[in-house]
Amino acid sequence: MARILIIGCGCRGRTLARDLVASGHVVRGTTRDPANAAAIAAAGAEPYVGDPDRIVTLMAALDRVTVACWLLGSATGDPDKVAALHGTRLRFFLERTVDTMVRGVVYEAVGTVAPDDLAAGAGEVQRAHATWAIPVEIVESPASGEAGWLAAHRAAIGSLIGE
Repeated sequence: MARILIIGCGCRGRTLARDLVASGHVVRGTTRDPANAAAIAAAGAEPYVGDPDRIVTLMAALDRVTVACWLLGSATGDPDKVAALHGTRLRFFLERTVDTMVRGVVYEAVGTVAPDDLAAGAGEVQRAHATWAIPVEIVESPASGEAGWLAAHRAAIGSLIGE
């Protein structure tokens, strides 16, 4: 059993949460909007209100977490802010993760976000691995449908926790 943090626990994140909880894992899912907490709880995850635009709001969510999943490949909003989620915000998060119990990071490098931004995010994760030896998995292959997406992310998490 592992404790998994899903940063960006929207529809796909809740699907992943349900699957992980059914396998015996403990899941915490983040949302920017407190109104989404009930949907996260209904998926079996502990809801956590935090904003990846403000990394400090996510730090307490890392308590006792084994794997952090950065599931923002389909983030929407201002293009500059979305780009920052895969650049400066992600870099800052990874720098802060070094001093926690997190033992691995899954980065979603597929989705509706601009391909250059996703590639930049994958680069940030690879740099974190090279710099601090943080075990990482980057999900890059386009998965067909929800089942394919879920399988790819479960495989990435499984690789980090030895499943």
